[in-house]
Amino acid sequence: MVSATPSKQRLVDAALDLFDERGYEQTTADEIADRAGVGRTTLFRHYRSKEDVIFPDHDRLIAAVRERLATSSADTAIAAVTDAVRLVLLSYVEEGDRARRRYSITSRVAALRDREIASVARYQRLFREFIAGWMGPAPADALRAELMAAAVVSAHNHVLRRWLRREAGDPAAELDAAMARVVQLFAADPPDAGGSMVIVLRDARDPEQVATAVRQALKR
Repeated sequence: MVSATPSKQRLVDAALDLFDERGYEQTTADEIADRAGVGRTTLFRHYRSKEDVIFPDHDRLIAAVRERLATSSADTAIAAVTDAVRLVLLSYVEEGDRARRRYSITSRVAALRDREIASVARYQRLFREFIAGWMGPAPADALRAELMAAAVVSAHNHVLRRWLRREAGDPAAELDAAMARVVQLFAADPPDAGGSMVIVLRDARDPEQVATAVRQALKR
């Protein structure tokens, strides 16, 4: 991940401080620039508006997700989705306290909450398009792609909120487990009714325990 420049970090911290102290509506872009020790021109060179200052660079994140998905094949599509979702989660984790302060502010300010919801919809659309591409064009598959994309984003957001509230000690491991549940929900029977489908993501257990669990599942 590309680190933010010092001036961008100062702007983010200044905006978070001012939104906490004065409220979002009462804070101006000029005040954010002044608090950060930069000029108004510098602020608008980095951000389009004062609300943009505290949000992650979603354009960059979505480009990174799209790049990860593009490297996959039909055989590795599920792993690619899991990796892409983890990439987004870890970008928040890397922000640390800034991400938690943003969460606190967006929970209180409707305009910022709406902005966050719109950002989530962009990720869901990207996952839906990718999943639909390897599931196939049939109407039933299109519906499965829509539902699976929603489940993928919901799993990510569930783990992210737990981490933001300091309830998740190992968010990456929790996300892997959540994504495994998503795959279980949408694992389809193969065309051959007598065949079997085995999907393995990360698992903390001993390999022999995993193999035993797979054998037991195939007997059902």
